[in-house]
Amino acid sequence: MDDRMFRNAMGKFATGVTVITSKVGDDIHGMTANAFMSVSLNPKLITVSIDNRANMLDQIKQSDQFGVNILSESQQDISMHFAGQTKEDREINFGFIQEIPVIKDSLVSIVCDVDTSYVVGDHTLFIGKVIDIASTEGEPLTFYCGKYGINPVVS
Repeated sequence: MDDRMFRNAMGKFATGVTVITSKVGDDIHGMTANAFMSVSLNPKLITVSIDNRANMLDQIKQSDQFGVNILSESQQDISMHFAGQTKEDREINFGFIQEIPVIKDSLVSIVCDVDTSYVVGDHTLFIGKVIDIASTEGEPLTFYCGKYGINPVVS
């Protein structure tokens, strides 16, 4: 199978949309990702998968911490900003939990210390030990077959 066939097949799995955040010195970095999952209840662990070419890889390695922000359906513009899908410059007003930057008004913001990491293929899996969570009510932003929305039209 070729890369496009694999990518299209993986796109058939509907996911939520997150923005991974990290801070090195005074610089805050973010990237849109849907490769996120809960790993363990005791201890509380999650994992994110970061492309080895992504700028975020070095940011997490340097800070040894990261946030995962599960976006609400009204935050597609934020997802697009951090995915580099918009041309306009946008000022993001971050909040902080345990001194880790988070996206304000996300459904959930989870902040973690890096527990361990594994290079697997062309990505690095970061296992995060959850140190705090903020949660609110609302509907999630979803992604399916390359499109945003609860029930996006597939062409």
